[in-house]
Amino acid sequence: MAVIGLFALFTVGACLDRGFEESASLDPELVSALSTAGVEPLGSPPAPSRELVELGRLLMFDKILSGNKNISCGTCHHPSYHSTDNLALAIGTGGLHAGATRQVLSAHLSARNTSDLYNRGLLEWNSLFWDGRVARVGATLRTPAGSALPAGVTSLLVAQAMFPVVARDEMRGYPGDTTSIGEPNELAPYPDDDWQPVWQGLTHRVLAIPAYVLLFRAAFPSVDSASLGFEHVAIALAAFESSTFTLLDSPFDRYLAGDRTALSDSAKRGALLFYGRGQCSRCHSGSLMTDQEFHNIGVPPLERPGVDSLDQGRGAVSGSSVDRFAFRTPPLRNVSVTGPWMHDGVYSTLEAAVKHYRDPSQSLQEYEPAQLDSRYRGLYHPSESDNQRILASLDPLVSRPLSLSEGDVADLVAFLRTLTDPRALNQVRIIPAQVPSGLPVFR
Repeated sequence: MAVIGLFALFTVGACLDRGFEESASLDPELVSALSTAGVEPLGSPPAPSRELVELGRLLMFDKILSGNKNISCGTCHHPSYHSTDNLALAIGTGGLHAGATRQVLSAHLSARNTSDLYNRGLLEWNSLFWDGRVARVGATLRTPAGSALPAGVTSLLVAQAMFPVVARDEMRGYPGDTTSIGEPNELAPYPDDDWQPVWQGLTHRVLAIPAYVLLFRAAFPSVDSASLGFEHVAIALAAFESSTFTLLDSPFDRYLAGDRTALSDSAKRGALLFYGRGQCSRCHSGSLMTDQEFHNIGVPPLERPGVDSLDQGRGAVSGSSVDRFAFRTPPLRNVSVTGPWMHDGVYSTLEAAVKHYRDPSQSLQEYEPAQLDSRYRGLYHPSESDNQRILASLDPLVSRPLSLSEGDVADLVAFLRTLTDPRALNQVRIIPAQVPSGLPVFR
């Protein structure tokens, strides 16, 4: 028995040694690939004041910012679901409950999957939203509001926070709506392109609450109350998002910092595929793992009830036929926990999303909607003419089939899972028990 035990220990030890040698042998090639791709550790953004972050935290979960007082930013960007909702398409104003448990009822569906909030406060960003309608060009911010954007909006993340509240499907509601407490929705009658009255109305709502007046005074001590506008609400929201959802301690981050044991052999092989033969880094490039450009990759389309046309993506913003069905390359930090995947959430597993790239044209035409949550299956209406419209502007980068074996897919997924910071798995503690308006946080 003693001899067998020693032999077993020797065998296990030898296997461990070989495993370590295999892992170590992958490092020089991977380190070189990362260097060639310009991937470096990300730095944290400047830390905002605690008072500003706390104000933003309360506003994030306060339904006072919605026209019908029945949905907050946190309803869809839910900490329990990793700053998103784990739904294919977001369920907007008029729904019930929050996050993945949200029910449609009389709600309006968003056209798109809820983007996560991770690392959006970093200075490297030049555009936000799936269609890039909020962008920075040099020192100039370009947004749907044009010259109506308040002068105090100076960053992308602040600019982004200005727009969900004016979108009817997301938070504002429609003419004739009543609020959750039986009042007329005074924000709904304004025309869709009349931004200022909606922002002013929301600011008036917030500052009519004494507790918020004190919180704003603490967060903006040099700003007179009469000078406060919705841009200050947006600044607080952005400060909370940046402070809370900047997470840069994933295994991949630790590997970039020099810890060669942070990745498994499978993840290292996946990384080499990602930056090599798999061609993923052509779009998911740089330290943010996105080129921040727009690509039509042949994603199967979902069509909302009452909406006749397919989602044009970037094409609806630029007006260019070249941009039809193109969407901004999403960043991949924490990607393993922010599904379902793609701009309309049609893939319910990370493996399925990766396999799409083997042959996007085939994936589009052979898509199986059974993987969708039952709430969304009825939104998939396969049409050869629609498929051909999408394929007509398919990005050349994905126009040729890619040879990826099942093992390759498994290794790529193993690598993608290393992009998740453990802190993203449990952020429920940031949800306040109550908010100054007195409206229920979640219901």
